[in-house]
Amino acid sequence: MPYNDASDTSNPKKGHRLKDIPAHDPFILAHKETGTYYLYTTGIPGLTDLERNGVLMYKSTDLLEWEGPYVVFEIPDGTWAHPRHGTWAPEVHEYKGNYYLFVTLHNSDTIIAEAPEVWHTNHLRGTSIAICNSPEGPFKLLKTDGPVPPREFMTLDGTLYEDEERHPWMVYCHEWIQVIDGTFEAIKLKDDLSEAVGEPIHLFKASDAPWINRERKPEVKPSVYVSDGCQLYRTKGGHLIMLWSSYNKEGYVQTMARSTSGKLEGPWEQLDPLVYGDSGHGMLFKTFEGNWMLTLHHPFSTPESRAKIYEIEETEDQFKVIKPRVDLHD
Repeated sequence: MPYNDASDTSNPKKGHRLKDIPAHDPFILAHKETGTYYLYTTGIPGLTDLERNGVLMYKSTDLLEWEGPYVVFEIPDGTWAHPRHGTWAPEVHEYKGNYYLFVTLHNSDTIIAEAPEVWHTNHLRGTSIAICNSPEGPFKLLKTDGPVPPREFMTLDGTLYEDEERHPWMVYCHEWIQVIDGTFEAIKLKDDLSEAVGEPIHLFKASDAPWINRERKPEVKPSVYVSDGCQLYRTKGGHLIMLWSSYNKEGYVQTMARSTSGKLEGPWEQLDPLVYGDSGHGMLFKTFEGNWMLTLHHPFSTPESRAKIYEIEETEDQFKVIKPRVDLHD
């Protein structure tokens, strides 16, 4: 039974507002060719009429009213991922004439390590890439035998980054469940994004942020630190910025880091958070009028979570929040 009309994939409708759409890890693609904004989020059995996990898409021409939901991806049978174990952090990138869906998949039945070897069971989790010639899907997995990052790593939230030589990379989070102090890493991709090449490189760890909350877990002696939601952008001054999220004492936080070298390898310095108050996993996009916007989810819990949009100022070396677009949320 769908959670509400905005979750009913069997009956897509026009006129939804952001307040209607259950959205976790929202991602907006501004498609100039058609003047359409595409909003992608997770499709969950139990909140929708889907029988397996997938990715939902809504579309709008003004960011006010949205049409959908449309199913653009469902986890197929016969792959490494379990069809009902989750689709996290979907995002769609236009690259060399095609559209690529990056989505974190899971298989809780495939164990990487378990107690007493580790403090918490590690299962197979990581980002896969799917392709389509349209942002409206359906997307088909490029690789079906495992995620793009190393299979023995428990990872999530992979995103696309092109370096100065136009080589594609996947930047992703190495899960705190496995490494205790969650990290951000990157691995180079083949030019067709079909799979990874080479070994991952380390960028920085979550505990590098001076404001981060040290979470105490009875099962593990060190403090644990969450790494989540990486996205990369270059400012008009040429500075490389990474958006990312974690927790302070009040809850989920949207923050950012900056590469002091301007290169992916860093070193990375931590900047002040952008948004507090149980808000995060954000991404930036430009409107068709050329204005920067930030979208993220608030609150963290599902199905209450909604996409929120903020006006953003771009400076020479970072991004700053101007104000929330309350008119879009109402």
